[in-house]
Amino acid sequence: MAAKRIQKELNDLRRDPPISCSAGPVGSDLFQWQATIMGPADSPYAGGIFDASITFPPDYPFKPPKIIFKTKVYHPNINSSGSICLDVLKDHWSPALTVSKLLLSICSLLTDPNPD
Repeated sequence: MAAKRIQKELNDLRRDPPISCSAGPVGSDLFQWQATIMGPADSPYAGGIFDASITFPPDYPFKPPKIIFKTKVYHPNINSSGSICLDVLKDHWSPALTVSKLLLSICSLLTDPNPD
């Protein structure tokens, strides 16, 4: 089921990519993706290009993917190893969420940090 859902999300991303983000599999492994996020224009990250890895668990979409920034980012919600503190990647995950929505949430976090 996970592979089918991931393939559908990949097809959706290719057909209608989110603004300032891209993502897709690394090689032929559907469970390991590379993402690129452009720094939002209205943020201190404007003009920046940030790489991230996305690892899908075998029980996706019932468990969230793990998204790690590979590019060093100085941000209150991103730790030194690139882990992102974002509620939808942890306790507020829902199988209705998609990679596209997660990427948009991360872009929003870059624009509007949550110091709590």
